[in-house]
Amino acid sequence: MLGSGMPWPGDEGEHRWEQAWLAIKKVWASKWNERAYFSTKKVGLDHDYLSMAVLVQEVISADYAFVIHTTNPSSGDSSEIYAEVVRGLGETLVGAYPGRALSFICKKNDLNSPKVLGYPSKPIGLYIKRSIIFRSDSNGEDLEGYAGAGLYDSVPMDEEEKVVLDYSSDPLISDGNFRQSLLSNIARAGSVIEELYGSPQDIEGVVKEGKIYVVQTRPQM
Repeated sequence: MLGSGMPWPGDEGEHRWEQAWLAIKKVWASKWNERAYFSTKKVGLDHDYLSMAVLVQEVISADYAFVIHTTNPSSGDSSEIYAEVVRGLGETLVGAYPGRALSFICKKNDLNSPKVLGYPSKPIGLYIKRSIIFRSDSNGEDLEGYAGAGLYDSVPMDEEEKVVLDYSSDPLISDGNFRQSLLSNIARAGSVIEELYGSPQDIEGVVKEGKIYVVQTRPQM
């Protein structure tokens, strides 16, 4: 951990280790949250069959966060990438936060021409200092007939700051060249990752100072 340069909690005293352990326990405890428990009952899956590991990652203080589906989930069109983008951390995108993300599609044979489908209306953005996050990794995401993705919690060691957003002044809305470049780069990342794994992918990532970071990818269900 020290060699990775991550802001490991021990660097700041014993109380940081206590915060880290509490966050880890919250992730494990989410296996028994209401949505997760009743979703297994609905498909007749023994809840005890589910296993969970806790991944440790550095939190990037994102300018934007995105989710990519390398096959359009609405139409099933495998020649078309669908993605959504928000300001700040991705929790407002994948969690139960009100409002819409910016959504767009992009043909894989023309990655320089993204088409915006809807503009963002999410009123809150989440921001955080340099920290680490504990993420769930469950076999429920890979079991046939059970959509376990998104049911379990990811817990940052430090609390996010909630910021009221004004998208009208954001270059994602006000600057067409910036928007096209950003969305094209996101679509291009999705295309490269799909080609690498050889199958449609469900990808999460962030953008910081123009650089794209992929947080995770998994087969698109």
